[in-house]
Amino acid sequence: MGKEKDLTTEQKILEAARKIFLTKGLDGARMQDIADEAGINKAMLHYYFRSKDKLFEQIFAEVAGHFLPKVLAIFESEETVFKKIETFCIEYINQINETPYVPIFILNEINRHPEEFLKKVFGNKMPPVGKIIKQLEKEQKQGIIKKVDPLQLLLNMLSLCVFPFVARPVIQLIAGMDRTQFNTMIEQRKKEVPKLIIDSIKK
Repeated sequence: MGKEKDLTTEQKILEAARKIFLTKGLDGARMQDIADEAGINKAMLHYYFRSKDKLFEQIFAEVAGHFLPKVLAIFESEETVFKKIETFCIEYINQINETPYVPIFILNEINRHPEEFLKKVFGNKMPPVGKIIKQLEKEQKQGIIKKVDPLQLLLNMLSLCVFPFVARPVIQLIAGMDRTQFNTMIEQRKKEVPKLIIDSIKK
């Protein structure tokens, strides 16, 4: 019975933290806000999670554990390069839309501890990029795509998907968008980004 209670309390904390991080961001969130949202006192929150960073790390680990297998499956699949680009962009934008606080956290972690971050995400292995590199070379020889640097292609995909979320406050301000209009624009990005990238490498 006690164990069930502990798990329920921890789950309440994680759900509350997701909501607070989503609305206030990592920097704006306070442990007191999370405790209030979870319906517990701050001492109880600290009993489960010593700091805001530790709490966020666990949430990030859950997100990565859910999303990374999807990404790896896309790159390891037998689909064409064009289909992989399209699927990756849609899945990636969907994930960031659900957890918009994650890109900033990733950027901070990469800048602070790049090796530790990669180990946290991939364990002792490096990202399996060999298959997509060989596929790019094959489709170049077949005349399907232009000669393309795999790293540049990946950077283009990531940056075009992530930037609107990282710069959302400025974009909304300059464009005079409310949240609904911003979300509509993000839905359009799911078509615009893969089309832009595919058109740039299509022969």
